[in-house]
Amino acid sequence: MKQKSTLVKAGLALVAAVLIAAFVYFDLDRYLTLAYLKESQAGFQAMYEKHRLAVIAAYMGIYILVAALSLPGAAVLTLAGGGLFGLWVGTVVVSFASTIGATLACLAARFLLQDWVQNRFGDKLEAVNQGIAREGAFYLFTMRLIPVFPFFVVNLLMGLTRLPIVTFFWVSQLGMLAGTIVYVNAGKELARIDSLSGILSPGLLASFAALGLFPIVVKKVVGFMSRYPQARGKERNR
Repeated sequence: MKQKSTLVKAGLALVAAVLIAAFVYFDLDRYLTLAYLKESQAGFQAMYEKHRLAVIAAYMGIYILVAALSLPGAAVLTLAGGGLFGLWVGTVVVSFASTIGATLACLAARFLLQDWVQNRFGDKLEAVNQGIAREGAFYLFTMRLIPVFPFFVVNLLMGLTRLPIVTFFWVSQLGMLAGTIVYVNAGKELARIDSLSGILSPGLLASFAALGLFPIVVKKVVGFMSRYPQARGKERNR
């Protein structure tokens, strides 16, 4: 049984390595740029109008693969989701795709890449373990709201903690939701730019303002939430 499990892990690791090698060899990251998405916007939009479910499924598959393999391009794909699907559908699609991909990356770190993650990000792991021990799932929630570490690093580091995968999934989806909405909305506005006047549209300016203010607002809210129990405890002790 143990030998079979080892073979499965080796097979999965080999598949992941081949996919990453193909991504690099064929220079596929050129398709995950804003320039390419803008050039192909009309074609993607026409395809979506004719085959909505198929396009959504293909988009989610690509997003999940990119996130699961910790490849660059998740941010651009999120903006593309807003431009292609609009705010509401885009938010739902991106939210589930990003969370599923993040969970697969977490599982990969836990069962396939433990030694590599430990060697690569070991200096950050101690702080994460202390945070999980001190605050539990709320620590992950905070990390998702305030991007102290990049998206893919959080996924990999959490794989080496004892946090249950189910908890990782729902906390990640909840914690990333607000940021997803902001980015999807920005992507929706970016898709409308077809002239110089579009650059200064109120909707686009509001989206960029939200992108800039979001981390600051979240940091304030999280700081208040972390201090609130302490303040309540001091009042009770008076």
